[in-house]
Amino acid sequence: MENILHYDTVALDDEKNALVIVDQTRLPGEVALLSLTRQEEIRRAIYLLQVRGAPAIGVAAAIGVYLAAREIRTEEYGAFCREFKTAKDYLASARPTAVNLFWALDRMERVVLAHRGEPAARIKALLHDEAVAIRDEDVCACRAIGEHGLSLIKDGDGILTHCNAGQLAAVKYGTALAPIHVGLEKGYRFRVFTDETRPLLQGARLSAFEMHSAGADTTVICDSMASQVMKNGWIQAVFVGCDRLAANGDACNKIGTSGLAILAQYYGIPFYVCAPTSTLDLRAATGSDIPIEERPPEEVTELWYEKRMAPAGVNVYNPAFDFADHALVTAVVTEHGIARPPYPESLRAMAGRRPEFTA
Repeated sequence: MENILHYDTVALDDEKNALVIVDQTRLPGEVALLSLTRQEEIRRAIYLLQVRGAPAIGVAAAIGVYLAAREIRTEEYGAFCREFKTAKDYLASARPTAVNLFWALDRMERVVLAHRGEPAARIKALLHDEAVAIRDEDVCACRAIGEHGLSLIKDGDGILTHCNAGQLAAVKYGTALAPIHVGLEKGYRFRVFTDETRPLLQGARLSAFEMHSAGADTTVICDSMASQVMKNGWIQAVFVGCDRLAANGDACNKIGTSGLAILAQYYGIPFYVCAPTSTLDLRAATGSDIPIEERPPEEVTELWYEKRMAPAGVNVYNPAFDFADHALVTAVVTEHGIARPPYPESLRAMAGRRPEFTA
């Protein structure tokens, strides 16, 4: 099987002035690279989850808004700012929950605002450098998360994960799967259980593909089977990613994460959230302050079936996310180290530190 580690999930092609992504809607059957140049294509790729995962979305947005800035023809600073803001807001409208999307776009906008009155060509060059920096920092941050997370587990452990928070959710390594990738590099062996993860099956399609192609002992389970594998004693730790982390440690992630956290506490299994500090939203006091994206009902009733599997006209509730209450989170693994309760203090302290590891 092809090893997904051979590819960057998100990249900037300077020669073609394009955002290059692995099309995740075509995995695991086909590894296809998309070269996107138009804003409509880039926004659509984010909305349709051709590129997905909080870190990858942030990098894609940064590259996307840089490409939009390249197309701005005016030399007048005020007009340039207005056109840039329009492009920024357009990309920001693609997804509501993952804070990295807004974090990256705001960071790019700060470059424009910090160079008032400078030539447009100079601002465009600085935006290019900032987009590349965001991409490179993501690789370093995910590698650091992998190193820190690996310190929490040992060779031979059984690891349960939910959705996909691996290389496919970032540029390299990922977040929740980073400890496994780093461990495999060092000769560790793990038994990895990937929840199927409704409604888009990112666990069965993406995490299983990523882990199996990287050489890990990988088993797919339906979401409703998590309790049984925990009861069997097969799981020594749960690692999940996070699309937005509230100031109190509530961790918003793909729907089903809350239930896993409850089960892990019942069975006495540590529940770890892996997230770069760019995912921390200090403006969200708790998980209840985080907007929850609701996806089309067809993703549940039709998308994965040859024929519609639910009765026509039936109601469908299809939230994309829920959040694990901070009281159920054993620790949060960031690029700066491991945060433990009380989270309002430990997470805020993490926010200003430098990474200890580099890619």
